[in-house]
Amino acid sequence: MPEESVADVTSLSFEQARDELVTVVAELEQGSPTLEHSLALWERGEALAARCEEWLLGAKRRLDAARRTDEDDA
Repeated sequence: MPEESVADVTSLSFEQARDELVTVVAELEQGSPTLEHSLALWERGEALAARCEEWLLGAKRRLDAARRTDEDDA
């Protein structure tokens, strides 16, 4: 898969990245016609998983900050 298609995950929302990752995993589980296609799917899946993790870590940081603010106000 070309680098630009792996890089374009940065514009995806968490839900978009998660849904596409589910599709990629299902396709990998079914087996690809070629090794090259399997590798491209794997690379895309890695990029999508990293994007999901970015979103989740960002959400955790926001929750932690909100909790600290609530504790400071108490």
